[in-house]
Amino acid sequence: MNRKEFEELVPFLYDEAIEHPFKSDETTAVFRHKANRKWFAVVMTISKNKLGIPSDGTIDIVNLKCAQEILDSLWQEKGIFPAYHMSKGHWLSVALDGSVDSDTIKWLLEISYDLTRTKIPRKKTK
Repeated sequence: MNRKEFEELVPFLYDEAIEHPFKSDETTAVFRHKANRKWFAVVMTISKNKLGIPSDGTIDIVNLKCAQEILDSLWQEKGIFPAYHMSKGHWLSVALDGSVDSDTIKWLLEISYDLTRTKIPRKKTK
């Protein structure tokens, strides 16, 4: 999946619009919940070397929130990295260059969406 495909997928699945919150940086886009305004996906173009990839080129990535219990195992997968510019204990970066299959990206997107949505408090039972 590439960046364009990802940016078209999110509104289709979740009816959330893309935003460009940084006026000086049109390459960074976010998707956030309408209800609570929390980000669940941050799309960026960054230097590959910021992910530890030895190259002078750039790469499109998406940062997604993830359950801490599975971060370490996901970082072993090709195209998945500790989050660039976000908390590495809660977020990961996924390459949008075809190295991660679309089903995995959709699964990680679903996790991020669920982890950042508004939670309905449970009623306490006596």
